[in-house]
Amino acid sequence: MKKIILAFALLLAGVSSSFAQFEKGKYYIGAGLNGADISYDATNKFSFGAEADLGYMIERDWLIIGDAGVKLTDSTLRNFYVGAKGRYYIEQNGIFLQAGAKFLHEDYGTSYNDFQITPEVGYCFFLSHYVAVEPSIYYDMSLSNFSDRSRFGLKIGLACYF
Repeated sequence: MKKIILAFALLLAGVSSSFAQFEKGKYYIGAGLNGADISYDATNKFSFGAEADLGYMIERDWLIIGDAGVKLTDSTLRNFYVGAKGRYYIEQNGIFLQAGAKFLHEDYGTSYNDFQITPEVGYCFFLSHYVAVEPSIYYDMSLSNFSDRSRFGLKIGLACYF
């Protein structure tokens, strides 16, 4: 019984200390793998991507993020993008809601530029006081060719809050 109470107390302390990372003035650095053979659209079928994020907590639970990423298809660099996102953390359960916009350049024999809006929902699971694993699902909505260039995918990221 003592072990159960001690484990519960440690869990409660860990969860409450992780919320301190969502305070105004904190910085965020993230890296992620997206669409790891799971994203799908009509143009490139299955693909694999990686991204890097830098962010700043402008208010408690509100994070702004600048990001850049690449996507590989058939082991060839097919596209890259730059964008900005806004994220809101629901502290009670670790879920975050995110929306972003990005400029995308693709090259599948012919070059193609696109502007996309990306809603996303994910979960922030802290491994330590500063490091978190962030799985999420996203939907890239193309503004130029919605039916063929929009894509749904899964992403897993590793983030540092300081």
